[in-house]
Amino acid sequence: MTTHLVWQQNSSNAHNADNLNAIAKWWSSLEGKEVSWQQRLVSQNGDLTSIDWEPQKFDAKFMMQTPQLRGVTIYWRDNKVADERNITASKLQLDVTQQKLYIFPQSQSQVVICVSLPVVVYQKINLINPQIAATTKGDSYLLLLRDEEQRLEITATLDPQKLNQLLERLKTTDN
Repeated sequence: MTTHLVWQQNSSNAHNADNLNAIAKWWSSLEGKEVSWQQRLVSQNGDLTSIDWEPQKFDAKFMMQTPQLRGVTIYWRDNKVADERNITASKLQLDVTQQKLYIFPQSQSQVVICVSLPVVVYQKINLINPQIAATTKGDSYLLLLRDEEQRLEITATLDPQKLNQLLERLKTTDN
């Protein structure tokens, strides 16, 4: 299955119209959902992977209202602004897997806009050989991991099912 759908103005690609219809359906599906809106300059080679998509000051998050695609113009309302907004696109690229739409405006060929559903970003903590303590508390099991060097203490409360799941995974993990 294709993970990227591309519509491009004046393209001779046989799937251009189908891709536009699929992108229009995805865009409409954003109704009432929180989206992340990022605008960046396109690199000389047009490679989206070389763009820094880390959050920046002018990025926005808002609840999408009345998202529509009429012709090759994208319409929407930000729940904080009453006016309908629009952008006429020269190219639209939908990353189906990542749920991100890249909009290349006709009026600004050096700009790309990324509209996406916000992803959950987990804070990652790496503990190497931490101190370990465990005890029971009622029907639950408490697991304590402590790293003196980083001054971190992590407590995990596990029900019997989660404890068994952890023990099984530890048994089957190849080291």
